[in-house]
Amino acid sequence: MRVELDLPAAARDTREAEEPLGQPKVAIVHYWLVGSGGGENVVKAMLELFPQADVFTLVEDPAFSQTIVPRDRLRTSFLQRIPGAARHYRALLPLMPTALENLDLRGYDLIISSESGPAKGIVPPLDAVHICYCHSPMRYLWDQYHEYRASAGWLQRLVLSLCITRLRLWDQASSLRVDRFIANSRYVASRIDRYYRRPAHVIHPPVDVDDFALSETRGDYYLITGRHVSYKRIDLAIAACNALGRKLVITGDGPETARLRAGAGPTIEFVGRCSFADLKRHYSECRAFLMPGEEDFGIAPVEAMASGRPVIAYGRGGARETVVDGKTGLFFPEQTVESLSEAMLAFEGREDRFEPAAIRRHALGFAKGRFMAEFGAFVGDALATAQERRPGARAKD
Repeated sequence: MRVELDLPAAARDTREAEEPLGQPKVAIVHYWLVGSGGGENVVKAMLELFPQADVFTLVEDPAFSQTIVPRDRLRTSFLQRIPGAARHYRALLPLMPTALENLDLRGYDLIISSESGPAKGIVPPLDAVHICYCHSPMRYLWDQYHEYRASAGWLQRLVLSLCITRLRLWDQASSLRVDRFIANSRYVASRIDRYYRRPAHVIHPPVDVDDFALSETRGDYYLITGRHVSYKRIDLAIAACNALGRKLVITGDGPETARLRAGAGPTIEFVGRCSFADLKRHYSECRAFLMPGEEDFGIAPVEAMASGRPVIAYGRGGARETVVDGKTGLFFPEQTVESLSEAMLAFEGREDRFEPAAIRRHALGFAKGRFMAEFGAFVGDALATAQERRPGARAKD
């Protein structure tokens, strides 16, 4: 028996259904909706597959969330009623397990949790299928706990230190509420196995590669984009460009911006949050995109490659799945100024060998249509399998 999903053409399985069961009632649980990022783009794609879905989230910024989902299909937790929750949501981490477990998901057939902050910790109904699309097990509970703790204020450090054991136990226990895990990279799948002891199917997230294009103009600068947080190691790129006297353009902002500016030399330019048109221009005209941090997947380097530009990346994490060493970019082996500087000099020695059209062709493999097809097929199989296992299901001939 199969469950027939009325999916868009890019994701539709054309095989005949034996016994179509109609459209499932779907809930998508996303950790928070306060700004745009890779996780939010995944939710958008999920809503294209399941336009009937309701969206649940811990906290929201209405100005942003209404660009994702209509107001009548958005549900928030009790954390939303706390003044300033949309700005200071990370400080509410100790309350998030209770908030998630109080979300009412009765009546839903399919629950898709989008996990990076906590989301999978909902209590699914007995007959519901719960699929977790995991961007990352919560970094601040596991492998990057000490980095996050060191960069937090004294009160957050105290609260986190007191709660960390309980939060880790809850995070592991809540993984048992998931029927199937999807990881956004093989790297994340290995971390799911490490911390939850669960297997995960890998489906890379959607990237809007068609929004980017090649340019005949080439600038004299390297580029970094995204939120200024410690694990991205923007400080490393600044130090390398200071040492080499190379121009570096940095877009975006974040909690690390002031510290990064303090360490920047005269060749470092902070342009802040820029328009999408300016972002596309920066991508297509840079010499290369720098990725000095260890990413779970990394949307920005794929966007740079969709613009025909090579990526110089730290050779661990998701970069190993998106960048082809020597063809679409170069890896450096250690997170040191010397290692990154050597990779930049090696790149400059062979810069003209990186073919923009070939780099873009590689990036097209991460297009949204691929995600829609793979994710739709995975969900359809999970629903069909669950239906076959229910008591009273007709046995196969």
